Amino acid sequence: MALGLSTYAFFWQISSGAPRPLTLADMLRRTHELGADVFQICDYPLIETLSDELLAEVRATADSLGIRLELGTRGVRPTHLLTYLDLAEQLGARFVRSMLNTADHRPAVREAVGLLREAVPAYAERGVTLGLETYEQVSTDDLLAVVTGVDSPHLGVCLDPGNSVARLERPADVIGRTAPYVVNIHVKDFAFTRRDGWVGFTLAGCPLGEGLLDYDGMIAAVGPEEKGVNQIVEHWLPWQGGFEETARLEDQWTQHSVRTLNTLMRST
Repeated sequence: MALGLSTYAFFWQISSGAPRPLTLADMLRRTHELGADVFQICDYPLIETLSDELLAEVRATADSLGIRLELGTRGVRPTHLLTYLDLAEQLGARFVRSMLNTADHRPAVREAVGLLREAVPAYAERGVTLGLETYEQVSTDDLLAVVTGVDSPHLGVCLDPGNSVARLERPADVIGRTAPYVVNIHVKDFAFTRRDGWVGFTLAGCPLGEGLLDYDGMIAAVGPEEKGVNQIVEHWLPWQGGFEETARLEDQWTQHSVRTLNTLMRST
């Protein structure tokens, strides 16, 4: 088990709103400076455009900093998943996270199982694990039906319990159902706040330990230490009205998450 950061820990600093968006090398150096061991390049389409030489540079930078790389994408079409398997091999990554749906493809359980049965054997052959993330577009029942339908040790669940709240699934239920199949954890805290005039609620991120994420319960259920499951820091940080304040708070939340997780991981 290792602690890592995702590109989502730098969401605003790599966005089009940044005066100078961070590069992969910048994020790798930040990850190293914070003492994390893994960096998950997640939902970062630019990675698909890099030449073999530039991919080799990214891997060399990560290696020089002692950082293991992971990848993240969306979709279950075999051609796309095999593209990411090739990228994973070039980067030395042993984990790829995906989601069932894309903007133009929303497979039902039977179709998803069929597509993954085409792609997952190649992942197994190359020693790479694929994890499907929990989120509001797909019920936990359907997600688990896909994972168990494919029935491969190289396909599991990327657990992010906060995502499923928008589907009215309780985080504790999502954790309990998926725990036996979890191969990667996204760690981000979240909370509801009242809107102005107490008209409705906003669900957004908050500093780790200040919201509704039952981290201790999640770790007890999943057992990441025994299974070698990495914990990857992400955020749901709302825009703060300007880039400088948003970037400052983003860095502050990341530093807080790493410190908190290091303490919690040592105590388990």
